Amino acid sequence: MMQAFIKNSVERLSGDQVWLERSADFSRLAEFVHSVRPRATTTPLVRIGKPGDGGYLLPDDLEGMKILISPGVSTEVTFDSEMSKRGLHSFMADASVDGPPVDDPNFHFFKKFVDVHEDNLNMRLDSLCQKVPPELDGDRILQMDIEGAEYRVLLDLDEDNLKKFRIMVVEFHHLTRLFGEWQMQIISATFRKLLRHHYVVHIHPNNVAPPTQRGGVSIPPVMEFTFHRKDRTALVEGGKCLIPNPLDADNLPHRPAVVLPECWR
Repeated sequence: MMQAFIKNSVERLSGDQVWLERSADFSRLAEFVHSVRPRATTTPLVRIGKPGDGGYLLPDDLEGMKILISPGVSTEVTFDSEMSKRGLHSFMADASVDGPPVDDPNFHFFKKFVDVHEDNLNMRLDSLCQKVPPELDGDRILQMDIEGAEYRVLLDLDEDNLKKFRIMVVEFHHLTRLFGEWQMQIISATFRKLLRHHYVVHIHPNNVAPPTQRGGVSIPPVMEFTFHRKDRTALVEGGKCLIPNPLDADNLPHRPAVVLPECWR
């Protein structure tokens, strides 16, 4: 029995610890990958932010928008700065820095990590959303890069707050954990929640590391997903997304490019 478990397991490595996890069923993994493929819609994409890391492709549906919810700041805010020039207020949270690297009257910073509990160091995404004053309330954009905490944070997010996001851009980390059965359940549950109200309209693989391939499925470990709320656009019957998009740019120009594997298109 133990031999069969090891044969059907994937290895996880963290620091000096190694453990085994049961391999995902590849038919279910392929179904998941198919379910999150980008959909061609009637709304074109635009690039916001600089070329490279910190810039993202969004649906050109920004009219009337006033709010950007932006967990994960670090030292890169060209996306937030460009949104500020368009009149959006950016509500930022990150305990790893003392504030954004530039001053902007439309930046509202909270020195906390976004997670699934509340204490002196952490706040829930719902709490960050509640920082928006009533006079600015309305449809919002979510731009989130929180280094792997995104799955639990999005699963924790209140459904009403999720539906307020007209557009979401999320960098998903550790995606090769999809090869493990237990992690695939968590990741797929996160996407099922998001896909109830939103379409995936673009995927950009971060070229920080090459894809891993097993069982005919190739997975880049880090990818940026763009979502558009279903009531704001329409699908193009039989249409295919242009990937890579001419507006795409490598996150790290000094590293080899990563093309989105065919199974994700």
